[in-house]
Amino acid sequence: MITIDRVAKKYIASVVMMLLFTMSASAQSGLVDMLVAGEPVSERQHNVQGIRSEIKQDALQEPSRILLAPETASWEGGKLSFTMKVDPEKENYFTARFWGSEANPNTLVLFCEGKQIGYHHLGDYDILYLGDEAPAYNDRFFYNTTPLPLALTKGRTELHFEIRSRGPAWRYGQSFEQYQKNMIKPSCGIYRLYTHTQSCFVPSPQEKQGIVPDGNTIRKSPGSEVLLKVKERVNLALEALMHTAQPLSQQEMFFMAKAWHVRWTVAYRAATIPSQIAKSIDAFYWNQKRNPKLVTYDPQQYNPDWFGFGTIGNAILLLENEFTPFLKETVTDSTGYTVNRKQAWAELMLASREYLRTHRRQYTNQSMIIDMNIYLSNKALAILAPEKAFSEREALRYIYEAVGLQPWLGSDTDHGPEKPLGENYFQLTDKGLTKELGYVGYYGEVLDWVTQIYTATCRPLDPSSGDKRIREQLVKMANARVVFRYPTVDAEGYKAMRIETITGWRDTHYPGDVTYTERQGWDASPFLSVVTTLDNQSVGYAQQMLEENQFFKTVEDKMATSTNLRVTQSLLPIPDQYETIKSQPPRKYRLPMYASEPDGIWSDEEDGVVAVKQGEDILYVSLYWRARHAVNYLARIHYITPGYDRVAVVRQHCEFIPSGLQYTRPDHIDFGFGNGGHQYPGDLHSAHAGENLPIAKIPAGIAYNAGDENSYAGKADFYVLVYGPYLIAMNTTRDRTYTLSIPGNFSNARDLSSGKTIGSIRSIPVSSRKTIVLYKKTTAGNP
Repeated sequence: MITIDRVAKKYIASVVMMLLFTMSASAQSGLVDMLVAGEPVSERQHNVQGIRSEIKQDALQEPSRILLAPETASWEGGKLSFTMKVDPEKENYFTARFWGSEANPNTLVLFCEGKQIGYHHLGDYDILYLGDEAPAYNDRFFYNTTPLPLALTKGRTELHFEIRSRGPAWRYGQSFEQYQKNMIKPSCGIYRLYTHTQSCFVPSPQEKQGIVPDGNTIRKSPGSEVLLKVKERVNLALEALMHTAQPLSQQEMFFMAKAWHVRWTVAYRAATIPSQIAKSIDAFYWNQKRNPKLVTYDPQQYNPDWFGFGTIGNAILLLENEFTPFLKETVTDSTGYTVNRKQAWAELMLASREYLRTHRRQYTNQSMIIDMNIYLSNKALAILAPEKAFSEREALRYIYEAVGLQPWLGSDTDHGPEKPLGENYFQLTDKGLTKELGYVGYYGEVLDWVTQIYTATCRPLDPSSGDKRIREQLVKMANARVVFRYPTVDAEGYKAMRIETITGWRDTHYPGDVTYTERQGWDASPFLSVVTTLDNQSVGYAQQMLEENQFFKTVEDKMATSTNLRVTQSLLPIPDQYETIKSQPPRKYRLPMYASEPDGIWSDEEDGVVAVKQGEDILYVSLYWRARHAVNYLARIHYITPGYDRVAVVRQHCEFIPSGLQYTRPDHIDFGFGNGGHQYPGDLHSAHAGENLPIAKIPAGIAYNAGDENSYAGKADFYVLVYGPYLIAMNTTRDRTYTLSIPGNFSNARDLSSGKTIGSIRSIPVSSRKTIVLYKKTTAGNP
């Protein structure tokens, strides 16, 4: 009898507590329903059924569900099915609560009425949990929100859902087996699930959120001993190459040519290196004669059709004086065919330039790589066969276009530039961000490539001798990127800044890497652009990285990511770069989202992106969100607060000039573009299939077919987003003014641009290329 009484009391207490919680949360987020995963009462109310699922109590002793790996090798693991209430008339959102310290590589996919919500890779609707290897938000919860299709909720009060687990995805996989990996460990914990009608989900104050980490703890290690490991790795690689009997690859030649100039390396001024590289270039010439496609299909070169033989051209330029005697010699192949070496190398450079200039790419980072190699190939050709080279002015045209100094005109044809995006498309915005289909996070971190482009215009070892316009553009870009670094902690809880990736349209992981000045890619280093320009602001940000002792950790992590030569050669300049920054006088600049820096807003209307800082609250918004084919009325949110983190895709208001064309979403579940990516086994269908979206007017002179990916098809002229306490209005046009109607609940809101209260005015004009952010906070977090 005692046992029954205790169970009964516990059951009643649970019901009462959940009722109170639901009432509290409902007032804040338009809450319709809430499921506490792993809690018996809530699970019975929602008809929860788990297949290969376990209940656990982990974070803050909160119950959760995990989905287990399959018993036999497979990409799909456990499932969780349940029912939840929805509003039959209003827009409904689905939010999931996850523990921010739990890094998990597996993905979770939401299904509603048997149809998949979101796309697995780079869709405007994301899947429920993308998976990652780093903690998303240490020691606290984060919330992920997605809209439910109105076609599924209209007239319904309850829907059947499933969450299905899958193994990690390797986004570059060419086959399904390369792309979708098997699930070999349990999923992350699923803690709570919610349906609600307000776009900004606000959890109840009674909901546990965890402890805000001490953001002032500076890591004590590693230290400068990392640089000894860098030198050791570089020198071991160089020694191995210096003693190889095989011809060097393009990357190996470039690596050794750079190292020849670096005092601390075993390759410094080594007498054998110019001869070794010359013979390796000869081998490329003979291979190209036998196989003319080598210029685009070099099996030892990553993305060979982006590089051609530009990397060889770079090596020639680095050792121009040392190669002078070799260029007077002739070379002979195994059949006895003899050719002047200078002529042979010129043929390589000409083939490289001609292929690359007729095969340019639109996406900014790809355009930069290709156009840099056009320039390098031509610059080497100017040494080898001046009569066949473009003038410097003609060659600069390609890299000027790549870095946004001139309109990008696409590939060269027999009839002139192709102009696929017209005559006035720039690769960068006026404010210095890369411009594709909105803000680009990790792939938009192209400071390394622009630095290499600038360096290509310099004399060897003289960074002050390069093209001044490109250098100015590099500084502008560096200062534009820094607003997209936010203060947080690293995986071990130490003070750090991370790059914003959630709102990046080509990004696939959360959180972004620890980043201060520039990304730590395979070909980059933290201070590459800073040392090249020694811009005052950039030096200040580099000094902040040293103060917070994240430089050595970042380099150590880079070394651990891969042993390949791309990483090794990028380590080469790091010791000298460190010494340069260390020797600089103190600068006053610190990253703008740093807690001590002033509050404010930053916007780029060409990319449709907004960043807001208010004390410890930071809001990033992409209004132009993955709208590849048509206007989708969706915005992407990353709302960072000390207590918890919110990631969301939400509805917004858009105004634009319609083209009269429409795009109908195909029944794709994997890629949100192209032909839908890889085909998953089984009868899987998209919940978004069949949705008709309007296509914005395409500028005159641009060839376009409905359904094509296009930078103009999905971009609106005027965006209005209400998200919690924020109202954002953005005018993306150059020549029109729009009117923002102020909702009644935003009367007396504060205009964050001016800092003034707007009073009771009912409308505000929003002029061209202008963004207005109004803020009105209530105790619930919503206006």
